[in-house]
Amino acid sequence: MSEGKKSTIITTGLAMFSMFFGAGNVVFPLALGQYSQGNTLFAVLGLLITAVGVPFMGLIAMTLFDGNYKHFFDRIGKTPGFLVAVFIMGLIGPLGALPRCIALSYSTLQLYFPEMSASIFSMVSCLIIFAFTFKKNSILDVLGNILTPVLLFSLGFIIVKGLFVSPAMPVSDVPQLDIFLKGLKDGYQTMDLIGAFFFSSIVLDCLKTESHALANSTGKKNDKLIIKMALKASMIGALLLSLVYIGFSFVAAFHSENLGNIDQDKLIGTIAIQVLGPFAGVAACIAVALACLTTAIALAAVFAEFIHNDISKKRIGYIPALVGTLIVTYFISTLNFMGIAKLLVPILQVCYPGLIVLSLLNIAFKLHHFKPVKIPVLIAFLAALMGYFL
Repeated sequence: MSEGKKSTIITTGLAMFSMFFGAGNVVFPLALGQYSQGNTLFAVLGLLITAVGVPFMGLIAMTLFDGNYKHFFDRIGKTPGFLVAVFIMGLIGPLGALPRCIALSYSTLQLYFPEMSASIFSMVSCLIIFAFTFKKNSILDVLGNILTPVLLFSLGFIIVKGLFVSPAMPVSDVPQLDIFLKGLKDGYQTMDLIGAFFFSSIVLDCLKTESHALANSTGKKNDKLIIKMALKASMIGALLLSLVYIGFSFVAAFHSENLGNIDQDKLIGTIAIQVLGPFAGVAACIAVALACLTTAIALAAVFAEFIHNDISKKRIGYIPALVGTLIVTYFISTLNFMGIAKLLVPILQVCYPGLIVLSLLNIAFKLHHFKPVKIPVLIAFLAALMGYFL
């Protein structure tokens, strides 16, 4: 493997981790550990399926469609596919995941700065996001080379210290199967499968640049090379996400008796204070801010590009679209994290199983030419079946 190819795979894998790891990825593993206590292993197994395996399955599915979400969703029909794309873009954009990132950052920092204004914090956050996204071609380098190493160090420090000073694990009286199913459901709240449908274009742009260079030097076709590079980069991103989820869940489980009825959005700051002390606890604030910032950067860029290319057909420029995205984000983000989460939970429980089924069917279509005649009906049936058992 050439040095350039290896470097591209590592950078892309780190960027995948950064783009996926946002507000929900901080909160829900901690809340799951707080709830499951001695049965955390079963909770983590469920979480890893829907919060790691499913999103990266979606990313690979999109790679098979060359990152073209139009072709991906057109499998259920052009008009329904477009409407589904608009709907889920709103969820990961200014109506859901994007303002949720800012809201969580505010909730955590508020533990240290109780007088801080939510509106001012949201405004400053939007300006920072704009500064990182107004030049689209620099996004991946910033995420992969600068922000991710700092984020990983901060998260790793909290996890290692939290486990090192942990008390005895409390015993849980909740049935193990119930905890496993809760882990599966909580994985929906990360919204990473939805993000994967649109992050894939950013990832593939980077991989294509390297694969084209290799193809020009060797004379070989680069389609399979792109898929192989995407798989290897996905393994890096998935491994990092898994390690953080496992670490966060067990830290919260060990310290659950000291967490009481702490709100979910306050867990990371509270745990940091308990295990690191009031001064070193600022590392938690840095970790959350970086996690939310890296994901918000990707979300803002992807949604603005969606408005620019698909909604307005390039009648609205990328910069005006980005400004409009951040204005809406600002107002939604002034709601607290729990308020945004309550709006998203019922929506995700309905649409997530359908998106999982669509991803599986599209992979089968690309790899084995699977062509069911009534794909919307099949998706609805299998999604309802999944929802019934979960």
